[in-house]
Amino acid sequence: MAKKKSWLVNVEYAATRVAFAILGLLPRGLAIALGIGLMRLVPFVLTSLRRTGMRNLEIAFPEKSDAERTEILAGTFENLGRVLGELSQVNKLSKEKFAEIIDFELDAESKYVYARNKAEGRGVLITTGHLGNWEMLVLGFAALYEPISYLARPLDNPKIDALLNERRTRFGNNPINKTNSAMMAIRILREGGILGILSDVNAHPKEGVFVPFFGVQACTASGAAMMAIRADSFIFPTFCVWDRDIKRYKFVHGPLLEPSKTGDLKRDIIETTAAYTAEIEKIIRSYPDQWMWIHKRWKTRPKGEADIY
Repeated sequence: MAKKKSWLVNVEYAATRVAFAILGLLPRGLAIALGIGLMRLVPFVLTSLRRTGMRNLEIAFPEKSDAERTEILAGTFENLGRVLGELSQVNKLSKEKFAEIIDFELDAESKYVYARNKAEGRGVLITTGHLGNWEMLVLGFAALYEPISYLARPLDNPKIDALLNERRTRFGNNPINKTNSAMMAIRILREGGILGILSDVNAHPKEGVFVPFFGVQACTASGAAMMAIRADSFIFPTFCVWDRDIKRYKFVHGPLLEPSKTGDLKRDIIETTAAYTAEIEKIIRSYPDQWMWIHKRWKTRPKGEADIY
């Protein structure tokens, strides 16, 4: 990726600082409402995002009508606005306030996973994605339980990246540059740590494997599977979604997974990636209007297959 001009870095950073400053001065409810309002305008300005979203929804939900897909896509922008609004407020939130706005009471399976993690010293790889509020997932867990490490690809604007990391690490979370960090991540897992990774985006063929996602082969980064296999860690698909009925976020997850161990590394990576991708899909199906449909998830195609977009 080409390095941005310094003037553009500074302009983007200044705009982001101003936006966060204005939203941060507002009460939480108003900041979220304004964030949602702003994001609802995006598909009318960036029409390509709307086209991508609708194409993705055609792939994922061929049985739904255009009206139903349009409603789901509207939810995507509302959810992104909520993420923006909340992110502007996190520096004001105490641990007690996090407990009020996130239902992070672990259910029986989650308590079992956490207890095994502590008792056996086996790491837990949290495979999450751009569903609900991924920022509140790591912040809430750190505030209410313990800090975790997470892999993230740095933004192409280093100043904005530093600004976001300042908020993300408020309760001690440890961000790890996703580039060339596999050994560090494996070490954290082998030492019994908890590591989060976004596992729901399109990957380059050199970095991923093809596994089913909504019935269509999707190139999915294989790094998470490789780390889980090398570290012999648990895999726990986990998300933080907005519950409109209780007006709070809640912790949702799939079943505890073990990495495949057939002895054939290539096969194990594909099977492990397919297993947690299938669980991620199930959770997205439960909250379709909270996933980021504007990402070209099926962009990379198997050799010889036509472009989907």
